[in-house]
Amino acid sequence: MMDEEFMPELIPVTIITGFLGSGKTTLLKRILQGKHGLRIAVIENEFALDGIDNALLVQDSEEQIVEMNNGCICCSVRGDLIRILGELRQKRSAGTLAFDHVIIETTGLAAPGPVAQTFFAEPSVSAFYMLDAILTVIDARHAQQQLTEHREAQEQVGFADRILLSKTDLVSKDELAKLRQRLLAINCRASMQKVSFGNVPLRDILNIRGFNLNAIVELEPDFLGELGHRHGDGVQSFVYHQARPLDLMKVENFLDAIVQLFGTQLMRYKGILYIAESPCRAVFQGVHMLMGSELGAPWRDGETRASKMVFIGRGLPQDTLIRGLDRCVAGEQAPEMQPTYSADTAP
Repeated sequence: MMDEEFMPELIPVTIITGFLGSGKTTLLKRILQGKHGLRIAVIENEFALDGIDNALLVQDSEEQIVEMNNGCICCSVRGDLIRILGELRQKRSAGTLAFDHVIIETTGLAAPGPVAQTFFAEPSVSAFYMLDAILTVIDARHAQQQLTEHREAQEQVGFADRILLSKTDLVSKDELAKLRQRLLAINCRASMQKVSFGNVPLRDILNIRGFNLNAIVELEPDFLGELGHRHGDGVQSFVYHQARPLDLMKVENFLDAIVQLFGTQLMRYKGILYIAESPCRAVFQGVHMLMGSELGAPWRDGETRASKMVFIGRGLPQDTLIRGLDRCVAGEQAPEMQPTYSADTAP
């Protein structure tokens, strides 16, 4: 194991996603022009062969570096992303490029899952980069149709740590309220705020540690009202809450089994665990088949201890998760996993 004293400081990475025309490039341009003191490297991902966004983004600044990666970022071309991140790191180490943060803008036709997985599954990436957050820009005027017709639009919402609503001036208050309700049903853990022409407080979107295991995860009690509430979208979310202490070994064994059976359906899952006889909360999160956990901050004196977990995905085995986690309470019989299949996983 690498001595902690010599471990490099991880470079934070922000992923900007959102369907075509949502305002991703406008947001990126706003970030690059912001007074944040950061030197930002940009990986611009376009579907078209000849990209033009780099010409729009970088004009007279010497601090931004734009690397083009033509085509949709997905499993088939994820090697290009790994290569570009490696080249940026080598240039940074050699002193030929200086940057503090990386932003990846995905094409509007891509789901961000494979990009996020790169930062967990590829050792050459995870040793030097930290996925800070996924920002999803939503076109309030066209989102309802896009969410209904395009699986990618749903997944962009499902993976978000922050949802930024653009073009809200083009819809009525009732339409915006219905959209918020639908987005909440898909992803109940991401905060939502309006963004006008890319203007959003930078403190709300950069260095927020929304995807990091060391981040403090606070799931609002109001989210529990969405338990089991669905709107017919392929991607749904629900929150599990347990006031009794859990047995960590039972939880790990149960979640390992869940990931093996339903990992392709689980897009994001994250939470805080109240573990029996432990002075510290345990923090866990995962992306598809990749899951990690570690001890978090100690419980404060007088603080209410409870486990809160959020699961986001397609065809979630909600009843199985609830029953299994209930049996992970300390002193209860350990859960037994049966090879149950949903419509999405049936052979």
